[in-house]
Amino acid sequence: MTGSAMYPAFPAPSAKAVELYDALVAFMQDEVFPAEAQLERGQTPAGLEDRDPPPVLEELKAKAKERGLWNLFLPSESGLTQLEYAPMAELTGWSLELAPEATNCAAPDTGNMELLHLVGTDEQKEEWLEPLLDGQFRSAFAMTEPAVASSDATNIETRIVRDGDEYVISGRKWWISGAADPRCRVLIVMGKTDPDAPTHRQQSMVIVPADTPGVEVVRDYPVFGGYDRHGHCMIDFHDVRVPVANLLGEEGGGFANAQARLGPGRIHHVMRALGAGERALQLMVERAKSRTAFGKTLAEQSAVRERIAESRVELEQARALCHRAAYAVDSEGNKAARHLIAAAKVSVPRIVTGVIDRAIQVHGGAGISSATPLAALYGWHRAMRIFDGPDEVHLASLGRHELTREPTFRIGDHG
Repeated sequence: MTGSAMYPAFPAPSAKAVELYDALVAFMQDEVFPAEAQLERGQTPAGLEDRDPPPVLEELKAKAKERGLWNLFLPSESGLTQLEYAPMAELTGWSLELAPEATNCAAPDTGNMELLHLVGTDEQKEEWLEPLLDGQFRSAFAMTEPAVASSDATNIETRIVRDGDEYVISGRKWWISGAADPRCRVLIVMGKTDPDAPTHRQQSMVIVPADTPGVEVVRDYPVFGGYDRHGHCMIDFHDVRVPVANLLGEEGGGFANAQARLGPGRIHHVMRALGAGERALQLMVERAKSRTAFGKTLAEQSAVRERIAESRVELEQARALCHRAAYAVDSEGNKAARHLIAAAKVSVPRIVTGVIDRAIQVHGGAGISSATPLAALYGWHRAMRIFDGPDEVHLASLGRHELTREPTFRIGDHG
């Protein structure tokens, strides 16, 4: 081991990053948290109708644009590194229903914009990327399928067959986040173009306008019994036809595209999760100070103090891992950082759901109701252990990596 490999020395944030961070703190305090009072938790209908976004969201987007708090996630637009963006993404994680979209940093749009930026043609960027960057409409990413284990993306069965100057898409997708939003105008769909090609070259991605004939949004699925306003839908593609020009990247490049898209997406989800953990910890502290049981405040009881202390320790550990992964993306690239990203994707949601769970326990019945944001936060971050690759997939990858790593010392067998 050389001295330079001892530990990563993080660069100081730029003056621009510091300015944007301070501006985002003020935006959250002055605009976002007051706007939360206009939301009705747990009121989203089960049907696909009446899914219009709250009016306050467009107001927040306009104010965020005015303050320069827009497209912070994309280095080519913001000028920020991933490490500089991490604390800002964490701030937006305090208010998941409003802040990410208010700053145009919400999934699945961010991943789709990353993908269009990386492999889109000039025409595709003009038609789809530029309006997404401007926040004119929203998008969805259709990869997961109900009939196969989609944690292995090579399993997908949806067919994309070329017919002259068109592709014909047939198949069923589910858990397509954002598809119930009336502003969803475009889907990026992954399917098999050549089932006889090598395993990782069978898949391709195509751009499908949401109003294309044959696209049927069948139903929405709740998460832990509650429906998200933007939806997590099942979609049937009935011989859907799109021009060959709608191919995203190259034919057979779908699996590589998926990996390129999911890398930044995973680390951005982790960054935001830290904010949710911090909010849960703050709520736990406030509740502990304000509630009295058995003759003293909860804050005076050792069991509650330990829960608060454990939460602080774990959140600091999670943040350190997240920031190290973000710096690895900046300094070495997505591919080299993939194992650190995987470690953060496993560790941070586990830690955050643990912190939220403790906060729920301290709140009692209020914690499992819509009286606080805790139940919704718990549901989303527990789901994080499944989407963008379940824990088991990341752990398997990490295990393989450890088994092939060069040891620090060659000590030999002392058994």
